[in-house]
Amino acid sequence: MIKKVFTVDEIKRKLEQYCVYQDRCHKEVEQKMREFSLIPEAREMILLSLMQENFLNEERFAKSFARGKFRIKNWGKQRIIRELKFRDISAYNIKTALKEIDEQEYLNTIYRITENRNEVNKEPNPYKRKKKLIDFLMRKGFESELIYKVVNEVIA
Repeated sequence: MIKKVFTVDEIKRKLEQYCVYQDRCHKEVEQKMREFSLIPEAREMILLSLMQENFLNEERFAKSFARGKFRIKNWGKQRIIRELKFRDISAYNIKTALKEIDEQEYLNTIYRITENRNEVNKEPNPYKRKKKLIDFLMRKGFESELIYKVVNEVIA
């Protein structure tokens, strides 16, 4: 198989399109650049250019990631933090991203998904039922103190 060769400008345009389509973190862009097997100088030049032209913005990425995962997938803060750390996002940007989540909306969400999950849970044993709910909410990434409080209120 013959590998197509691109100029640095073509690669830069491709990466700009990649960033415009959806907010990306540095790690994703660097991964994409590896596909083009660039020399380190070209890689640095393209990264710098993407940051200067605001195609690549770590803070914007972290904020939209946190908002999206919370609103669409109902992830808790712990899971969002874990996923952002996996993408090498700085602690400052993670803290800023979590401010995007409204506390009242966060509480409403955990209550809503706990009640919904409890309705579909067919487990007759109340202890096993609680355990299943707690495990589900832990996987979603909610804080354990909050989980226990909500589960005990929903199953009373």
